[in-house]
Amino acid sequence: MTTAVPPAPTPALSVPQRSTPRTNTPGRLAGAALQLAAIGIVWPLLFTVLVTLLGTGVGMIPVVGIGLVILVAFEYALFAFGWLEAARVDGLYGFGLPPRRPRVSGRPGFGGFMRTLWLQLIDPSVWRAIANAAIATVLGWIVLGALTLVAAGVTVVFAPLFSDGSGGVRLWGTGLNVPVAWAIPAGILIAILALAAIVGVALLHGVLSRAILVPSREALLAEQARTSQAQRAGAVRAADVERTRIERDLHDGVQPRLVSVGMTLGLAQQKIDDDPAAAKELIAEAHTSTKAAITELRQLARGIHTSVLDDRGLDAALSALATRSHIPVVLDVRVGERCSPEAEAAVYFVIAESLTNAAKHSRAAECRVLVRQREGGVLWARVEDNGVGGARVVPGGGLDGLSNRVLGVGGTFRLDSPAGGPTTVEVSVPCAS
Repeated sequence: MTTAVPPAPTPALSVPQRSTPRTNTPGRLAGAALQLAAIGIVWPLLFTVLVTLLGTGVGMIPVVGIGLVILVAFEYALFAFGWLEAARVDGLYGFGLPPRRPRVSGRPGFGGFMRTLWLQLIDPSVWRAIANAAIATVLGWIVLGALTLVAAGVTVVFAPLFSDGSGGVRLWGTGLNVPVAWAIPAGILIAILALAAIVGVALLHGVLSRAILVPSREALLAEQARTSQAQRAGAVRAADVERTRIERDLHDGVQPRLVSVGMTLGLAQQKIDDDPAAAKELIAEAHTSTKAAITELRQLARGIHTSVLDDRGLDAALSALATRSHIPVVLDVRVGERCSPEAEAAVYFVIAESLTNAAKHSRAAECRVLVRQREGGVLWARVEDNGVGGARVVPGGGLDGLSNRVLGVGGTFRLDSPAGGPTTVEVSVPCAS
């Protein structure tokens, strides 16, 4: 079972103006022309595969199992094609397009899987990429035709060297004859016009790709508003879950113990004159209960805020956490510079809760914890146990609180816990949260 929370970038009050890469530089024009020539050959084959999968899947719908499997394959092939086209355009022009990721519903079971397929099917970014690929295919055919004319022009230029002068020079691919005396200027003119057409098509490809694939300022603002709202909602839900947990821990743990201490001291007060020995025993019992309550309060405070995390960093805090774990922990932390307190706290509490769940529920014999500081200022962590699996995010539960905490700092949370194990938790948080 896999549960994922989509990324939520840090909100801002305004969208900064980004520098728009130029698409008309000589290098990019040459690259676009070469790519279009290749696309005119390769992309039709990919479109043929997509159409074949779609037609076969629809035609075999009466055979439910086979038809649905083929349609699912078509959907993922469509996503892969869109991803490839977006990566190609971004690699050529450097638009800084957001990475294409499959949409995930976040719901368990077959219903969640079907909703995931539906969300992927209606993903507008995929269809924009497919539309751009279709336009690029047509432009690729034009480039291939222009390259044919360039080759024909070059042939005409050199044809008089091999002609006896009695007749004209046949223009390759057209059936037209050019007089020998006009062969050289005609060939040069044809080649220049064909090269100009290639340059024009390359320019048009850059303009159309930017218009189709690069989000407008209004779209960026709308997306930022949506992610900001989701981020705020996640932070609120995380705070509610944390408050509920603190209330529960106080009500079920510390409060009864303190009540017991008060009652014990009351009994000791009644017996202190008549039976000093019994009163002394009751006071000793109250003292022991008081120390236990203090220990519980310290543990509760550590669950709210970890001082070692602020003082010595994530590596030291996780090392202390691993030593307190009830099951062996293999810890591998490789971080460079310190991240923001919010980012480090989010990763720390995800790991802490994961280790606690592994000790309580998974019957695991070992846990592995990996923490890395990746390129782009991302703090990534992975916790894996060898337990029985079956963990899931329950609204109001501990994992739900963790996912909302991560969402609140603009990160992603992923839980993979099939029946029989293993259970894997992955989290990625921007360091500058």
